[in-house]
Amino acid sequence: MMAEVVKCATREAYGKALVELGETNDKVLVLDADLAAATKTGMFKKAFPEKFIDVGIAESNLMGVAAGLAATGHIVFASSFAMFAAGRAFEQVRNSIAYTHLNVKIGATHAGISVGEDGASHQCCEDIALMRSIPGMVILNPADDIEARACVMAAAAHEGPVYMRFGRLAVPRVFDESYQFEIGKGSVLIEGSDVTIVATGLMVNEALEAAKLLKNEGISARVVDMATIKPIDREILIDSAKKTGAIVTAEEHNVLGGLGGAVAEVICETVPVPVLRVGVEDVFGKSGPAVELLHIFGLDAAHIVEKAKQAVAMKQA
Repeated sequence: MMAEVVKCATREAYGKALVELGETNDKVLVLDADLAAATKTGMFKKAFPEKFIDVGIAESNLMGVAAGLAATGHIVFASSFAMFAAGRAFEQVRNSIAYTHLNVKIGATHAGISVGEDGASHQCCEDIALMRSIPGMVILNPADDIEARACVMAAAAHEGPVYMRFGRLAVPRVFDESYQFEIGKGSVLIEGSDVTIVATGLMVNEALEAAKLLKNEGISARVVDMATIKPIDREILIDSAKKTGAIVTAEEHNVLGGLGGAVAEVICETVPVPVLRVGVEDVFGKSGPAVELLHIFGLDAAHIVEKAKQAVAMKQA
């Protein structure tokens, strides 16, 4: 009998991790913008009402208040949907939080196409690009609930601003409880020799499935989980380029400005090899069931396989 696949939304793990932090760290405060039920910060509110502030539907003010509290020595987790946390409040994140290098940890939920029926207005596929452009901003995008918890703990311990990206959709568990996460370090999940698949977020599970399909066709794929998009793990990327000679990136984000761009920048400057990107092809999303949308926009194992074959062919040409 096959073991049952455990699925959990990373936003759920975020909420649980905040409660865990509240039990051990008196400096932690949590802020939200009238979305506590959806972002799962409501778990923290229930456990520690005196350490929770709802600023209402005012995301720019959310970041300003978070900055002020952090300036007094607190570790502040400020949460909203990615569209609002990164988009609407960009100026406050840049000037009030990042420029002053304050201990604000942005918990951005409902990122990417997998928001589903909420549609294009809420399916933020530009947030990584926005946050990558801010000096000193750390960007974490976990693959599953285990890694999400680890990212929250690492963010709390990190000195300075952090942007954490969480999803609405329940995704398969990739890691077990022994997993050790470190900011700035990628993880090799499968060794391979023909092509490297560098994936982040929910696309990590798709990358693992793609590696199985490629193996059936005689192609050996190395799979790398890149939970930290900034600062990106240059060492593991250069090593992968040297070992496999071709790279495919996979992300639930615009192909412009996200993981694919970050990887291409490193590889172009160091070990030039073919780099192909799987992601949202510079278009807006649309309303529909999350899983169906992922397939429609090519965010699946089959599309990774297609790109991997193209990358291998380019290497051999």
